[in-house]
Amino acid sequence: MDIAVIGSNMVDLIAYIDEMPKVGETLEAEDFAMGCGGKGANQAVAAALLGAKVLMMSRVGDDMFADNTIANLASYGVDTRHVSKVPGVSSGVAPIMVDKQSRNRILIIPGANKHLLPSDIDAAADDLAWCKLIVLQLEIPLETIYHAIDFGNSHGIPVVLNPAPANSQLDLVYACKCDFFVPNETELEILTGLPVDSLDEIELAAQTLMDKGLKNLIVTLGERGALHMHGNEKTYYPAPKVEAVDTTGAGDAFIGCFAQSYVSSGEIATSIQRAIVYASHSVTGKGTQTSYGDESVLA
Repeated sequence: MDIAVIGSNMVDLIAYIDEMPKVGETLEAEDFAMGCGGKGANQAVAAALLGAKVLMMSRVGDDMFADNTIANLASYGVDTRHVSKVPGVSSGVAPIMVDKQSRNRILIIPGANKHLLPSDIDAAADDLAWCKLIVLQLEIPLETIYHAIDFGNSHGIPVVLNPAPANSQLDLVYACKCDFFVPNETELEILTGLPVDSLDEIELAAQTLMDKGLKNLIVTLGERGALHMHGNEKTYYPAPKVEAVDTTGAGDAFIGCFAQSYVSSGEIATSIQRAIVYASHSVTGKGTQTSYGDESVLA
């Protein structure tokens, strides 16, 4: 197995609107779509579409969404042996609003994702130990994330931590145990408490995290590309210009592609460049997983 994605799944309920409603206001949306999402599942699907062998560890509820979520992951070739139902609990749901400027607002109801526990990692240890990379996000309990990081460290498996959605309670000691820490601008602002309105401010905020002992910090910058910091080095990678339709899930596309490329090549710079191209392509279509391409996107 190439990659173990230990994380969330969600059912995306997407409304396409002209403008965001104000408090107490009711607006009519022009279109609606329902799809499978969640940061963990999105990243697993992106990596699988690009040819990686992906093991997903996640939890679903015992509701109408559960079987469809598992079947969806399997349809992309993701190994779902460690995606199981939690009795008496709803599946994770994410209502999403996307406006005419492709901006989005997302509400997350974690549901069964809260029930992915450290003991589940121990139970799957024999399978996880064969993986070449562990990918994590913050839509599951922090104690489970910490346990997964320790598991990776003890088994010599590199770890990618995507601190999304940002959680100020994240222990940065564990972030420093990861090989790659990959926030976006908003997450960088929340984690550091510093402004990120300009590239200079982004660099300053990023440096405060590097000073804590991070190995590799990759800040995704949307249409501006990405910033990679390692030791005393910093490198900006530009993004291609595209016509954005829906930016939902672009960060997950980046993570999934980066993981697949890094496992395949071991090269950080190449993996970042490919991930930017892949994520940029994803914003040209609607939805999350439905907007992800295969290897031809990177040709």
